[in-house]
Amino acid sequence: MSDGKSATASVVTDPADFNEVLEKLNEIDEKIEFVNSEIAQRIGKKVGRDIGIIYGAVAGILMFLIYISISPILI
Repeated sequence: MSDGKSATASVVTDPADFNEVLEKLNEIDEKIEFVNSEIAQRIGKKVGRDIGIIYGAVAGILMFLIYISISPILI
């Protein structure tokens, strides 16, 4: 390695140990994916609630404005 060329280090491991480590990494990866999906779902619920509030406010304002514009005609 002192000649300046980049070389990949090689390691010899027992296949059973390697498979055990891979299984642990897969479990960790599944847990991370689960947590990320839960976080995304919570964010989605918050955004959906906020959009619903905005739509409700806009619908209420529109109904109020329509009522105001129609009420002089009805009286």
